[in-house]
Amino acid sequence: MNHDVRPPSVTKDVMSTHSVCGAPCWVSLTSRDVEATEDFYAAVLGWEWRPAKLGDRFRMALADGTPVAGIAAVAGMWQMAVAWTPYFAVPSADKAASRAQERGGTAAVGPLSFPPGRAALLADRDGATFGVWEGELFANWESWREAQPAFIRLHTRDAFDAAIFYGEVLDWASERPGCCEVHYEGGEVVLRSRGDIVARIESGALGSAPDPTIRPHWQVHFAVADVAACTRAAEINGGSVLSKGNAEAVLRDPDGAQFTVTSRRER
Repeated sequence: MNHDVRPPSVTKDVMSTHSVCGAPCWVSLTSRDVEATEDFYAAVLGWEWRPAKLGDRFRMALADGTPVAGIAAVAGMWQMAVAWTPYFAVPSADKAASRAQERGGTAAVGPLSFPPGRAALLADRDGATFGVWEGELFANWESWREAQPAFIRLHTRDAFDAAIFYGEVLDWASERPGCCEVHYEGGEVVLRSRGDIVARIESGALGSAPDPTIRPHWQVHFAVADVAACTRAAEINGGSVLSKGNAEAVLRDPDGAQFTVTSRRER
């Protein structure tokens, strides 16, 4: 494991959440054992790790030198489930949290100040967890998008109802400069930012299902060169394979967090 304690490199083109309003801008993992989690994702996705600006409980993952994800050792402290969570860029975390609650969602944590920004961890009205981030982005948005997170997908009860909820909370399809466009393509609700697909919403999850993998949730997809190699590495390093194909595999890390690896050719 890399024990370099230097701060992560800062991207020259610093961007804020005002420039990519409503789009996914970061993904973060809650963990009970940070060192074990770092080792697993270094083996499976080739990540290197650096301290984050947010404090001792936070670490940042880099892919080829670009910040791509964060890890937070707060699962036990805040009694949170171990899970990957997408964060959406907003001009105001407080306003977004208030809108979510007004529309039947809940605020699990925050909004709290985490220099260089402000964040809140929320849940939509079907229970899917997501975050909002206000302030300076951890990496140039285009660089982050190209480095590894392919896209995120919401598995939910009703895609159209979910799109309305998130649209009202995150200003999708609004007159705000830089806002995201919402389309219906191939049986899914598709979110585009600057022409790129950044999120998909599909119906079918069951709110009362005993299996958490089919309850409403956001699934993070990471783009990789070799899905089969990632699958083997996950099994060797204590993870498990929930499903796999030539272009995609759903994996679970040793701590229980679920994620998907997707072939770069399919992104």
